[in-house]
Amino acid sequence: MIKAEHLRKQFSTVLAVDDVSLEVSRGKIFGLLGPNGAGKSTTIRMLLNIIPPDSGTVAFDGAQFQSALQNKIGYLPEERGLYRKNKLLDSILYFASLKGIPVNEAKQRAIQWLRRFDLERYAGKRTEELSKGNQQKVQFIISILHDPQYIVLDEPFSGLDPVNQILLKDILQDLKQQEKVIIFSTHQMDSAEKLCDEICLINHGKIVLEGNLKNIKQRYGKNSVHIEFIGDGSFLSRLPSVKHATVYENYAELELDGETHSRGLLSKIASNVEVRKFEFVEPSLNSIFLDVVGVPDQTHEEERTEIALPKAAIKRDPRITKALFSFIIVAIVTVVLVIVSLKKGENAWTTPVVFAAATVFSLFRYLKLKKESAKPERDSFEGTSPK
Repeated sequence: MIKAEHLRKQFSTVLAVDDVSLEVSRGKIFGLLGPNGAGKSTTIRMLLNIIPPDSGTVAFDGAQFQSALQNKIGYLPEERGLYRKNKLLDSILYFASLKGIPVNEAKQRAIQWLRRFDLERYAGKRTEELSKGNQQKVQFIISILHDPQYIVLDEPFSGLDPVNQILLKDILQDLKQQEKVIIFSTHQMDSAEKLCDEICLINHGKIVLEGNLKNIKQRYGKNSVHIEFIGDGSFLSRLPSVKHATVYENYAELELDGETHSRGLLSKIASNVEVRKFEFVEPSLNSIFLDVVGVPDQTHEEERTEIALPKAAIKRDPRITKALFSFIIVAIVTVVLVIVSLKKGENAWTTPVVFAAATVFSLFRYLKLKKESAKPERDSFEGTSPK
């Protein structure tokens, strides 16, 4: 069992974790959930003694953290920590040696796990030659190769395709059957819903929801409807009986106001789209998440993107600085030559004219680079989805 009580951590002016307590039993998959920046990774690092809490305690099976516990813990961090130039099998064996596993035994285990993840043919390749998904699988192998009793996974499905996500879920179920203590941190609610027995939802460093997942879904599931349809379902959120709607392409989850009769609601929906499926169900964890945490307002963030990013791009691009410097130098030389030519007379204007043309060209080049630099930076920002 891992038990944490009243954990608190502040970085400068940011209170990352505020009075978080949790208890994870053996043979359970515990979901530490929340949006990006909620405090999940900071909580994990305090649980594993990577960073000390400002206050609060952590106990492993009733005892405080000690160095001897390190070989009993399997930790998959969110950030990749593999040596890019090392060969795949060599990297696995190196990390196994840090856990005290003999070389021959470590190699045997590594080959078994590589075979299970369909990575055996990459054993002699460098890490940098692997895809992000395969690198993630290697990191998972490293985290559980020493058969740990306490397994902490921070965004384990990052970079994995659907097939490998299913494979990883099956492995986690096997580890659960072995009575391991498993903490699974993610912001992907669909993965957590399929795996977790208990959850703790954190937002802005505070616990906002916790407990048995089945009980939580029953608590929030009295007025939830799932609909499959053909047509434009954008009207669903505007129905007077709908408290909240999550509408996808030909599928929707509706949270009702509690006073709606199914027959009347179905009649209104069927008059606008072709209904393929209509059922009252427990809400998805994603719906509960949105209900508890809410949907962030990105209006101001988008405004900051349009206004601030081009300026930042100008400061970061060394080509613009160089072009501006060249323009200033050529302009100064041109002014000096004009002054000298005025003193010498008409026949001395050839050189100033050439430098004047060079000045115009330098100015044009500077303005062009300034414009080009702003556009890619904005496009890059808009194409980045939150982690």
